[in-house]
Amino acid sequence: MQRLIILLLFAVMFSHSSCSQNNASSSKGNSANPKDLKAGGSCEGCEAIYECPVPFDQLNETDTLPGFNAAGPKIEISGVIYQPDGKTPAPGVILYVYHTDQKGIYATKGDEKGWAKRHGYIRGWVKTNKKGEYRFYTLVPASYPNSNNPKHIHPTIKEPGKTEYWIDEFVFDDDPLLPEKERNRPNPRGSNGVLKTTKKGDMLYATRNIILGLNVTDYPKQ
Repeated sequence: MQRLIILLLFAVMFSHSSCSQNNASSSKGNSANPKDLKAGGSCEGCEAIYECPVPFDQLNETDTLPGFNAAGPKIEISGVIYQPDGKTPAPGVILYVYHTDQKGIYATKGDEKGWAKRHGYIRGWVKTNKKGEYRFYTLVPASYPNSNNPKHIHPTIKEPGKTEYWIDEFVFDDDPLLPEKERNRPNPRGSNGVLKTTKKGDMLYATRNIILGLNVTDYPKQ
């Protein structure tokens, strides 16, 4: 229990430079660069990545999503984002994530603007550090009500010099609703998104490393 308290304090401390606690009322100057190379093909809602009310250059690699201190299974998801060679760490990459609440809905508070009206308030942004590392704390989302959809977390990537694009969702290996075809995608986009969790105390831990451009449609050639 003491370890969990320390981890919670650590997560909250690092969330101060993050964007998760917001209603997307302003992008604070974050905007698409018309000179960015097009990557990823069509991507409905990917522009939500610019709704972070903190300038991208003020982000760090760690974020705590809203609702983390509510009842539910707490999880730390971390990893390294690599350049397309799969070996070189990629610093300065923005990762935007959002997911459902414990009832399986994209919960809103009523004052949302932009894509927050659809994505809900449980969302956050991180920027990889010099080692390409990222980390976020959240609750494991629930599946959509009365559905067979596996529980999942939506990710969007924005790397320097390229437009934003989606990668495969974070899903959970122990989810009985996760079909085999999702566990073993032949061409995973960004990387295999199936999370295998371990538990220490009251906290779950999972790792996903991501490779920029991996199986991404229309990704610019290096």
